[in-house]
Amino acid sequence: MTDDSPGLPTEFVERLRAIFGNEADAVLATFGSDRRPGVWANPLRTQQPIGTLLAGLGVVSEACPWLTTAATIAPEAKPLVTNSAEVAAGALYVQNLSSMLAPWVLAPQPGESVLDLAAAPGGKTLHLAARMLCEGELAAVEPVRPRRFKLSANLERCGADGFVRVYPHDGREVGRKTPARFDAVLLDAPCSSEARFDPRNPATFAYWGPRKLAESARKQKSLLRSALDATKPGGRVLYCTCSFAPEENELVVAHTLRRMGAAIELTPLELPVATARPGLHNWRGKSLPSDLTRTLRVLPDRQLAGFYLALFAKR
Repeated sequence: MTDDSPGLPTEFVERLRAIFGNEADAVLATFGSDRRPGVWANPLRTQQPIGTLLAGLGVVSEACPWLTTAATIAPEAKPLVTNSAEVAAGALYVQNLSSMLAPWVLAPQPGESVLDLAAAPGGKTLHLAARMLCEGELAAVEPVRPRRFKLSANLERCGADGFVRVYPHDGREVGRKTPARFDAVLLDAPCSSEARFDPRNPATFAYWGPRKLAESARKQKSLLRSALDATKPGGRVLYCTCSFAPEENELVVAHTLRRMGAAIELTPLELPVATARPGLHNWRGKSLPSDLTRTLRVLPDRQLAGFYLALFAKR
């Protein structure tokens, strides 16, 4: 550990300083502090405003300015919400605001054919279903059996099980099995989960290291290629992770741009959050495609967890 490390691995802290430069101190200060939990009012189960539902539980909330069905609450109020009848009935869903950005960016429309390629536990799948008004086709892929059971249970509890079709496939094979099938694909890729590291719980980063990053990146590249292969010409793919590592973010995107060439391009992203920053265009002395500035990193703060997003258009 270093003296300025908030209980995190020294190499991880050094990497964050290289990634974020003069904003690294602000990023590091968020580790070990309790972020304001996000809460979403599920329109598949309720039409009541989010503020009304939370006030009924005696919880003071802060409205999300870019998503009217979402709000944040004080950390100490989280148990009151998670143990409520409203959560049990699927009317409320506890989820960080950063995760809600992914369906907001992909913006699926009613009647479209949409794929969630790494769907468990299902929070983003529910947002997709709600945005689609349960009209069209929404497929959710999850190969790991316990995670698939949790996904199915969440979809049933929240009123989307009759619309979403769950498949037990390996996501890396989906593009080959269903080529050019979907209008839009969400790939919230399995990653090292660096944004969830907590110095109060060393288990959250016990397996982190160069080998873990390389292993994740190999899988992410295969999943992203599968997602793009499964997308119709003219369709879109959103790739996102909760990692800070360029190896899992910009380098995966750069690899995919090189491999697929003129078949794809990055769509410039704009996010309604103050901590969004352009993706890196170099890392450790290696120049990356300038297009990577069209991708965005979300820096963590009192409400948002760290996140990375890249939106592809398939030509």
